[in-house]
Amino acid sequence: MVKKVRPEVVVVGGRQWRRQCIRTHRLTASDDLVNVVEEYTRPHRRPGDWIVVSSKVVSVCQGRAIPESQIRVGLLARLLWRGVRKVSYGIGLRSPTSMQCAINECGAWRILLAAAVGVVGKLLGRRGDFYRVAGMQAATIDAAHTSPLQPDCVILGPKAPAQVAEAIRAATGCETAIMDINDIGGSWALGVSAGMDRALIEAIMRDNPYGQKDEQTPIALVRPEEANPHESVG
Repeated sequence: MVKKVRPEVVVVGGRQWRRQCIRTHRLTASDDLVNVVEEYTRPHRRPGDWIVVSSKVVSVCQGRAIPESQIRVGLLARLLWRGVRKVSYGIGLRSPTSMQCAINECGAWRILLAAAVGVVGKLLGRRGDFYRVAGMQAATIDAAHTSPLQPDCVILGPKAPAQVAEAIRAATGCETAIMDINDIGGSWALGVSAGMDRALIEAIMRDNPYGQKDEQTPIALVRPEEANPHESVG
């Protein structure tokens, strides 16, 4: 599959914003994320820049990329995973191991309640009720074989993303967002530092300039420029 090329500059809110994606080494649980972000952005960042960090790399550095071989799948996960809607853009909880991780993260009773509410929602023609009840920790789980850099792992959502964002801001002086972004327009700031405009950064990053494959660019610098009405979000 051909990788999408995203524009480096987009217009949001009547201003141009430059997104500079920064390539890193392959990060693991042995890396200190704050130090990594400070080191890799130091040659490029300027006062007033914003830093955006992929939530998945936060999870990896927190030791929340779990090898499938270490996940013991219980009866409840085996019963529930097939009820997850099949979509073209990912697996999510539609696998026994990722569903088991959701149960481990959220608790069996909450997942059962979410499944029941989800069934009622489907009968009423609604989508998303399962995740509204189960919560963000279930919604941000990536199944194994969806990340080229962690192919054999289920990646859980990051812990305390707002605290991580504040720690990066303290180390770099730049407002920071920890974001979960996909290739179909999903853009969520899971945690932001105190001076970050959550809605604005979600709009700026909506086309996923990181990429969805093996680009290995989990950090981006965002910088305002003069507006150009001929450019728009790609």
